[in-house]
Amino acid sequence: MIKRVLVLSATLFGVMTLYAQNKQLLYDFYEIPQALLLNPGMKTPYAWHSGVPLLSGFSIQAGTSGVSVNDIFANDGIDFTTKVREEVVNGLRKNDEFGGSGQIEIFSVGFRNANRPSDYISFGMYGEGFIAQYWPRDLAILAFEGNANNLNRRFSLNHIATQGEVVNVFHFGISRELNQKWTVGARVKLYSSVFEFKSANNRGYFVTTPGESNILRNTLVADVTLRTSGVQEIIDILEEDTNATQADLANLLLRRSLLGGNLGIGFDFGFTHNFRRNSVITASILDLGFIYHSNAVKNYTLNGAATNEGIEIILPDDFTNFNDEIWQELVDDLEAQVPFETNERSYFSLRPFKAYASFRYNFGEPRTRTKDCGCGVNTISRTDDLGYKSAVGGQFFMMNRARGPQVAVTGFFQQRIGNALAVKTTYTVDKYTFSNVGLGASLQAGPVNFYILANNLLGYANIPNSNYASLQFGFNILSWNDN
Repeated sequence: MIKRVLVLSATLFGVMTLYAQNKQLLYDFYEIPQALLLNPGMKTPYAWHSGVPLLSGFSIQAGTSGVSVNDIFANDGIDFTTKVREEVVNGLRKNDEFGGSGQIEIFSVGFRNANRPSDYISFGMYGEGFIAQYWPRDLAILAFEGNANNLNRRFSLNHIATQGEVVNVFHFGISRELNQKWTVGARVKLYSSVFEFKSANNRGYFVTTPGESNILRNTLVADVTLRTSGVQEIIDILEEDTNATQADLANLLLRRSLLGGNLGIGFDFGFTHNFRRNSVITASILDLGFIYHSNAVKNYTLNGAATNEGIEIILPDDFTNFNDEIWQELVDDLEAQVPFETNERSYFSLRPFKAYASFRYNFGEPRTRTKDCGCGVNTISRTDDLGYKSAVGGQFFMMNRARGPQVAVTGFFQQRIGNALAVKTTYTVDKYTFSNVGLGASLQAGPVNFYILANNLLGYANIPNSNYASLQFGFNILSWNDN
């Protein structure tokens, strides 16, 4: 069943969009309105903005830790089986991960409150998702080497960990400038889950020891659970394999995206603080929430303990009784001791919350900017840090994952060229790579804003040897406060 879920998820993720994890280039890049999704307390230099539907925000990311395609398939004269044994089976650890993720923004709108111009209101809808498969190290060694030469070694079932989902998000947020030093913000989200599967915190082991009645004794102690919602409905449609399969699948995904799936709620919080004239700190925490899975739920459990020494045969007496019934008795005995069961019990899933923080030092001659004349409700004073040409600083990112926090540290430099172009470059260290150089640009052509952000540029020179790739882009129509 786990294999079928993974295959299904990989298929869906090939035709749908997924959610990128760390968006270090976009964070605090306030020339781009989508940066509000990473910090609702970001400063907003716009009078209003509107994303181009389906084109305002697209991002996709894929990564592996511990091994690359080139490590296995490079034409280097080393035997393929040897490379699999050394680089994958024995080289990877249980925290190493294979995953992909991304996001698509369906629509987004933002505007300054006419009655309270210090407030910037934004709302919209986007779809997101991810898949993460952790390397089952012990089980891979057992499958590759077998148990005959691994007597008394316990192969842990805790190494089984996988998770994936697709969810649609409706959101509404407010960013408020309290004064020249403080801007705070909050966002509320309504989640509509399309599908989810998760298996984590499993326990148990498999061990082979010398036997008494036979040569070897095998012992299995298992407490393994796979929770799914929405997955079985998709599998049922795909297994029908009729002329209407494609239409039925599209209708199901659309219905579950538009509040017809399992629902949940979440919150984002953030702030920006000018603690000195040229120095700014920011922080945000995203997706503090949950989804309650109550429909289309199907869970799988393997729970119990069993020990066997295979089939005990007394020769020559048992020659006449050696038939399929003996094997079936063995299978029935194992299933009775370690039952594989399914249920439809509802469950809560906490969102994989994310946290950002940054320090920015602004320098360079400030750009010319319009000051607040006090002549209308749609004007707001431009704070000093929004006018500087250059900035340098550092960022921190953390995301809660099944095997503990995913952490990244980033250094950045940002340069504004006239009123039309802003460029940001980053250097990031995380579990995927220690040489992640990113480059992003935001171009303003009249009211049209276009941005493109790409990470791990050094990896594009040899993609098979790269552990990570990420791309984001989008179009907006916006009006600045100056206008």
